[in-house]
Amino acid sequence: MAFLKTLLVGLAGLFLLSLVSDAAAAERGRGGCRRGDRLRIQDLDMSPDPIVEGQRIRFWRVRLYLDGNRQCDTEVEIHEGKDVVARERISLRPGTNEVNIRPDERYRFHGREHCFTVVVDLEGSRRQVDADRRFCARQKPSWTMGEPGDRPAWDRR
Repeated sequence: MAFLKTLLVGLAGLFLLSLVSDAAAAERGRGGCRRGDRLRIQDLDMSPDPIVEGQRIRFWRVRLYLDGNRQCDTEVEIHEGKDVVARERISLRPGTNEVNIRPDERYRFHGREHCFTVVVDLEGSRRQVDADRRFCARQKPSWTMGEPGDRPAWDRR
């Protein structure tokens, strides 16, 4: 009987500790991004840019806008069709966030059009981020994601 009492007290203590931890995270405004959080992709670039066919991408730069009043954590993926070409766990704050995402080391550009989407994890459900335009790499003669009005390639680090 004493063992059962000790076990119940221990479990109750762990439960209270988890509640305090959750409350502290909520107080800091952090936690996972929620399904109701509104995200918009503002830009997607790669480095280096331009890149020659077969060359390895050093990193992807994603500019995301989080419409809300709390910070949240999520996993961001960059997809080309059904293939995941980059993945990173990041923390987003309200407003514009510019983050670098590590690429899949095996991914390379090869002889066709390359268009990308950004997918985030919202409460365990993967969702494509809204964008006003498509993000595609064009070959001229090297591959580039540069658009008219983009920062110069040397400023895209």
